[in-house]
Amino acid sequence: MKLYLVRHGEAKSKSEDPTRPLNGMGLRNANTMAAWMRKAGESAAEIRHSGKKRAEQTAEIFGNHLSPPHGVLSTPGLKPNDDILPAVDMLDGLQDPLMIVGHLPFLSKLTSYLVTGEQDTEVVRFQNAGVVCLVGEQGHWSVAWVVAPSLIMPESRK
Repeated sequence: MKLYLVRHGEAKSKSEDPTRPLNGMGLRNANTMAAWMRKAGESAAEIRHSGKKRAEQTAEIFGNHLSPPHGVLSTPGLKPNDDILPAVDMLDGLQDPLMIVGHLPFLSKLTSYLVTGEQDTEVVRFQNAGVVCLVGEQGHWSVAWVVAPSLIMPESRK
C-alpha cells in the first residue's frame, strides 16, 4: 500500500488571518506539487485532511489534480498535536493508496513511528507542500521517495 503524507502549503500568519489560509507561495507550491504527482503517475484513492483551513486548501488542490475516486475528506485525529496511534490503526487493512494532508509535528511522528516504531526518531524533514511516499507491506513501512517544492521549482527556495 502507498501512503502519501503531505505537509500543508505555507500559510498566512495568525496576525494576518486567524484561520491561517494558504498564502500565495503556499498556493503555488501546492499546485506545483500536485501537478508533479499527476505527471509522475501517482494517485490516491482518497485524500484525508485535518480540517484546518491550510490543510483543507492543500488537500483540495491535490484533489483537483489527482481526482481521487473516494474524494477529499476532513478526518478527526489529524491535527498538529493529536495522538498518532488512531491514525496508525486507521491504516491497518487499507489496500488503496491514501493521502493524508496535515501538520507538524503529527506527520513527522507518524512517519517516524511507521518506519522505526518510535515517534520521536525523525526520519524525514517535511517541507511545506512537500510529499513523502511510504510503502507498506505486511505491517512494515519504508520511505519510497520524498519530493519538496524546492526540488521542482528553484524559485520556491528561501
